[in-house]
Amino acid sequence: MNKYKDIHFEVSERKILLRIFDVVFVLLSLYLVAIIFEFDYFNISKTNFYWTFVLGLYLNIIGSIFEMYNLQVASSQFQVVKSIILTSSTTVLVYLLTPIYTPILPTNRIQILIFFVSIFVALFSWRMIYVRFFASNRFSKKVILICDNDQVKELVKGLESADPHYKVLGFVNSDSSNETKLNNVKNIDITNLEKFVKENSISEIVIASQKTDGISITLYNQLIHLLENGYIIREYTQVYESLTYRIPVQYVSRDFYRYFPFSRSNQNHFYILFVRLLEIITAIIGLAFGVILIPIVIIGNIIGNKGKLFYTQERVGKNGKVFNIVKFRTMIKDAENEGAVFATLNDTRVTPFGKILRKSRIDEFPQFYNILKGDMAVIGPRPERPVFVDEIAAVMPFYETRHVIKPGLTGWAQVNYSYGETIDDSLIKLQYDLYYIKHRSIFLDFNIMFKTLSTILFYRGQ
Repeated sequence: MNKYKDIHFEVSERKILLRIFDVVFVLLSLYLVAIIFEFDYFNISKTNFYWTFVLGLYLNIIGSIFEMYNLQVASSQFQVVKSIILTSSTTVLVYLLTPIYTPILPTNRIQILIFFVSIFVALFSWRMIYVRFFASNRFSKKVILICDNDQVKELVKGLESADPHYKVLGFVNSDSSNETKLNNVKNIDITNLEKFVKENSISEIVIASQKTDGISITLYNQLIHLLENGYIIREYTQVYESLTYRIPVQYVSRDFYRYFPFSRSNQNHFYILFVRLLEIITAIIGLAFGVILIPIVIIGNIIGNKGKLFYTQERVGKNGKVFNIVKFRTMIKDAENEGAVFATLNDTRVTPFGKILRKSRIDEFPQFYNILKGDMAVIGPRPERPVFVDEIAAVMPFYETRHVIKPGLTGWAQVNYSYGETIDDSLIKLQYDLYYIKHRSIFLDFNIMFKTLSTILFYRGQ
């Protein structure tokens, strides 16, 4: 066995690495600045250790909002600089404005400037190191697939697009059909599997075959031997789920039970009660903000929309129950004279003022009323119209699973995927929705809230 396998960081390991070293570099920078310059606003000691804890907490929370831990952003030098500027500025501002848990505001303004520059330079230095070394191909994960011939292209594309550092070097054909030829992906003969794994420093073997009879005794014995020698062997749906945070519903010909909503939180009465309490509080705050915004929306609606201020529409809720969703109008009058159609990214039916409402998510504020009533939750799959539910469910397995929980104002699909215009887009969003239902938890809920704030702040509404 080749004991010198290439180093590779998993997605979760990369995010932990980024979070830890963000804090380490910032604290080290502040420590050195305090020694070199006359900087006494922030100092690390046993008596004020909570200053350090609060700063680290602020960095992680605010960094999450400004996408510092989005790996695609973290790997792009241009994008990450924008996130660093926003994170540094906001962290310093919030830290200065919470003197109960942080040092008293300095009287000398130069101290504030030094504080900001220290944090910015620390984050910038560490993130450039990450882009230059840790996001490079030297940390790629080399993988081979055990799969059916007709799956190869889709599987390779799915895995490598989810993680640029995930490189599929070859595959073993587990059926008897003609061989597929792909650039940079070698078709490995079963008898040479073990040799190929060792010679190419393979990190992981992924089994994606849906035909159990394609796993021959020869192949099975080689896999067992590799497992005994310390090589990692994983099942494709498990790998896909960990990389993409989606459930691969396109592979459901067998083992349907994997896709059922087994999350304990769905039956956890304490979780449900706690979430409902937070929803009521959030709905009341949201409606209060909505009332403040109404005068502006009314003026904009009169000038730009020329229709009723509020727009109601039937949507499918929990257990398939139909309810009326409330929104601010964003489209022209009689937008569906020719029948219901999917809204598109640059829909001509959306008015200029409606585009502003959609991009800023202001059009969603009346839905806090639906949340207060109990028709909707703050977080969950977005509710769809009955006509589209019937259409999609007829061609897409497990689509009705979305209705085992309340629909939400925002959701895992909304913060991870762009606007859905087609059935194919609906399939991808369904994968995200099923992932949320399967892994539903307080931690995931807060993750979605942070991502939603990023969507609003970066004006990426739909």
